[in-house]
Amino acid sequence: MRYLRLAVHQEPSVRHPMHQFVVEHDGYSVSRLLQYNITLEDEPAFLFHVDGDPEPYEPALRETESVRTYEISECPDDTFYLYVREAIPEHSRDFIGAFTQPGLVGLMPVEYREDGTVRLTGVGPAEMLQAAVDETPEGMDVEVLEIGEYDARRLDAGSDLTDRQFEAVVAAVDCGYYETPSEGTVAEVSERLDCAPGTAAELLRRAERSVMKNVVSTGPF
Repeated sequence: MRYLRLAVHQEPSVRHPMHQFVVEHDGYSVSRLLQYNITLEDEPAFLFHVDGDPEPYEPALRETESVRTYEISECPDDTFYLYVREAIPEHSRDFIGAFTQPGLVGLMPVEYREDGTVRLTGVGPAEMLQAAVDETPEGMDVEVLEIGEYDARRLDAGSDLTDRQFEAVVAAVDCGYYETPSEGTVAEVSERLDCAPGTAAELLRRAERSVMKNVVSTGPF
């Protein structure tokens, strides 16, 4: 059983309006699709976790033509959960179809990132994974990030980290921040990332939270 992790680079003309909002506005790093319910109805339901402030996000959501109804639950860490029902835009149907075809299992979350990419992981026979790549519609370029034999424990360990969070962890490990006793400081991490110490500390905190949540949810290896 094989897995395939992809980054799909979408042109703005075929990108979902709320993904475009994340791309265009500071303070939004990623919107993660956690669960969905696609039935024979025209308005499937989706559950997202959005890394950013809901106040500027909600007016844009209300103005998105395909959105029929939504609810927002705010979190104490400048993130929020979003339940939304919407009619799938025409230009998104082929993209969704490529990665929900029979024989292919899509893993959650699907990440809509600030760099304009959609990151997703599929599991199944090699020929089905290749078919999904081949059927990705025009205006979307597929970059293969990782491929191999499926092992949920390894895949889950850092799957929720944003690119910037991963960079912060790499910098922290490289400078000895996680050694005992610590040989590095947050200031050194921030210098390597070219950001403020407070920003570096927040990136590390969020990365550590994501990794620990995955460790608890998957149990010991």
